[in-house]
This record gives sequence, structure tokens and C-alpha cells, in this order.
Amino acid sequence: MQGPAPADLPTPEIPVGDLTEAVRLLKRASVLVVGDAMLDRYVYGQVQRVSPEAPVAVLAVERELAMPGGAGNVVRNLTALGAAVAFVSVVGDDQAGSDLTGLIGGQPNVEPWLLVQGGRATTTKTRFIAAGQQLLRADHEMAGPINARLADRMVRIAADAVAATTVMVLSDYQKGVLAGDVAQRLIAAARAAGRRVVVDPKGVDYARYAGADMVTPNRAELALATGMAVDTEEAIVAAAQHLRDTYRFGAVLVTRSEDGMTLVDAQGIRHFPAEAPEVHDVSGAGDTVVAVVAAGLAAGLTAPVAARLANIAAGIVVGKVGTAVARESDLAEALTPERGALRKVVSRATAMEQVERWRRRGYRIGFTNGCFDLLHPGHVHLLEQARSWCDRLVVGLNADSSVKRLKGETRPIQGEAARAAVLASVSSVDLVSVFEEDTPVDLIKLLRPDVLVKGADYTVDKVVGGDLVTEWGGQVRLAQLLPGQSTTATVARIRG
Repeated sequence: MQGPAPADLPTPEIPVGDLTEAVRLLKRASVLVVGDAMLDRYVYGQVQRVSPEAPVAVLAVERELAMPGGAGNVVRNLTALGAAVAFVSVVGDDQAGSDLTGLIGGQPNVEPWLLVQGGRATTTKTRFIAAGQQLLRADHEMAGPINARLADRMVRIAADAVAATTVMVLSDYQKGVLAGDVAQRLIAAARAAGRRVVVDPKGVDYARYAGADMVTPNRAELALATGMAVDTEEAIVAAAQHLRDTYRFGAVLVTRSEDGMTLVDAQGIRHFPAEAPEVHDVSGAGDTVVAVVAAGLAAGLTAPVAARLANIAAGIVVGKVGTAVARESDLAEALTPERGALRKVVSRATAMEQVERWRRRGYRIGFTNGCFDLLHPGHVHLLEQARSWCDRLVVGLNADSSVKRLKGETRPIQGEAARAAVLASVSSVDLVSVFEEDTPVDLIKLLRPDVLVKGADYTVDKVVGGDLVTEWGGQVRLAQLLPGQSTTATVARIRG
């Protein structure tokens, strides 16, 4: 019997301070994820000619990247928030399965239960990319139901693990792990343990998820599951309410791409407008939503607050390139953004993501580094030269600990936060990232700049990372110095 339609409530005005505290609570969450694990491979390169063998582009491969996909990407998103995760899934007895097991095991705060089925291929998606655009995607998979005995074992493991966590996530990509009655058995196990269940659904048979506390279909999936129109807000609400009534869902959270999200539950209807300033890649945004919602509920947040954070997180990841995650620091920055130049001071991971966005637009990336203690005209002159040789300039800044090792216990004069802020205020600098090591070689490897710049007091063969940049086709440039300008001389004058 259909109950009364929930009231259409205004979007909750939650104080930013409360949301900031809510983000900090996410690290207390403990979540069990069960679903289809995949391996996402990315092959990057350049296309400069057509094959003489066939009318196809030749990709000159420069680098390859592998990361967990599907339910594995939900795990990535949860660990990025600081949550503790138990992960139960099935892989094949192949190299991809071994690689995926290693990647999952390398995530922090994860207890993995990746069962192996002999003769089964691990789902692998390989994307070939040039100039920021996909040329081709090749899929390798077996999407049939997993072995019945293996399914029984998986359900038993999950039933034990759910007692040690607060929320269960079912991440269904229709690759066989949750086929048949497996989803219903898992939901029953969670119910018996008094745990809530969040489902990222697929297909048209939502009876498999009956009784879940929340399902998170996108607009197209909602239309497919209900056979109803979803072209207006009213139609989306009607379809979501139909799902709730038919399958006894506690809540339906509909992701609507550029139109944001709609939450329909017993308390009413809430629309969350999209919060993405720009969209680069929507892959994995659904995984981010289900991860943040689950972490929020596990941390004791209400459904509207968890949905609001998930909406902000989705806006963050679609602004990144590739299958990305929203970190705790990303959410905190989105809620309390730094003003002006301080937005340029970013973590190493954020620097890598920003550089990828710039590279996708065809920008030439420059890099220089140093202690920059007491910024003087010589520094500004070097930075201006460096910026003239590239489209975007990243500065690697030695952390205080690194400066002490290099310059002695009396240095630096200014702490790294102050030095980074002053550097970020220079118009020729586009990004600043602090590194703890004695040299920036790890940061250079991560960012792969097209131009590496140091002062002319170096020689090209002595520039740290110069061999790497030259190896991948970049340049090492030496900037002219201003006579009499050095930090050491300035410090000596101050102390004289």
C-alpha cells in the first residue's frame, strides 16, 4: 500500500562550521564494502602519426597507471576520507587479479577479503589516452555469476565482518559478485546485526535490494528501474517515491549530473544543486557519492547532511581528471576555501591532479624548486624567467625540516607556511607544493614537468631531476641571476 507522499522541503541550510565538523567525523566511520572489484588501467601517450598497416592512430606510450575500479574505487574513496574499510569481493586467478589484490592491500585502513575463483577473468578496463582524450577502451571480463560455493563463503565472511563495521555498502556493477540472491542474503545479514545498508544499484530488478536503507541510482538508472519519466524534478521525485514504496527503501538518493541530487525519504524531499565549478571527467563520481554517504551515516550524520557532503564531493571529483577521489582535505577546502593567493598552496596529490588538468588542456608545465627563505629580487627574477618558458609554473618548496638539514639549525628564517604564502603571492607562480625530502626528485617524478628550471649557478648536468626530464622529452633551462642577490648574503646583512 502506497503511503503519503513526503513533503517537498527546502534544501537544508547547514552552517559551514557544522559541515566542517561533519567532514572531520568521517574518519571515525567503519564501512563494509561488498561488490564487483575491477582493475582500471590507463595508458598515456602521444599520437603523432597514422599506422602504415591500417588507418589507425599510433599511440607512443609514455606511461601506464593502474588503480582499483568498481567497488574497489568505493574503497579508495572511503580510505581517502580516513574511514576504516572491510572489503569483500572476488577476483580471477590471473595477473589482473593479483595486481588488483596488491593495490587494494596497499590502501590504508583496509581489511581485504578478495576471494579467488579459478578460471575466472578479473574485470579489467584499459583506457588509451592522448592529449587528455580517450582513443579507445578495451574491456576484459567475465560477467556471469560467481561460483555458488564461493558465493556462500563470501556471504559468510561478510556476515562476520558486518558486526565489526557500522554500514554495509553493496556496489553492484553487474559483474556477477552480487548476482542471484546474494544481495538479499547480505542485506538480511546486515539486518540481523543491526547494521544499515547503502546500495549503488544496477539493472531493473530492485527487488534484489529490498529493505535497504538507501539506494543511490542516477537519473538514467531510475528511469530504467521504474519505467517512469525523469525529465523534471517532479517526475524524479515521483519515480523515487515509487521505488521507496515498492521495495521498502528507507531513502532514495538520485544523482542528477549537472542538476545536482535529490533525496527522498520519510522526512521529505530535498534538492541539492550541483556544486561543480567545472566538469572534466564524470568517471567514478557515483562511487564517490556512495562512499561519502556511507561514511557519513556510519559516523552518525543525518541523511541530509551526508547527502550534502556527497554532493560537494561529487563536484570535486568531476573537476579532476580520470577516476578520482575526494579527500578529507578536498572537502575541507571546498567548505572553507582559502582566499586569493593561498589557494595556490596545495598538497602533493592535489598538485598532481591540477597538473593533469592543465596538461589535458595542452599547457606546458614548468617546475623549479628551492628554499625561498626571505624572498628577494633575485628569486622574483628567476621565477619570471621560468614562467616565460612554460604555460603554468609549479614551485617545489623545501619544508622546514629539509631546510635545516641543508642550511643548518639557524635556518629557515621563516617557516614553510609563511614562505609558501609569499611565493604564492608572486604572479608568475601558479602552484606551490611543499616537500620534506632533501631533493625534489620524487615530486618531479610525480608531476613530470616539460621544463625544469634552476639558476645559472648550476650546470645542466648538476640539476637534480634533469636526467629524468630529459629522458621523457622535456628541457632543462638555466635562469640568469641578478648580481649580488642571494639569501645567504641577505641573512648575513641582517645578522651583521
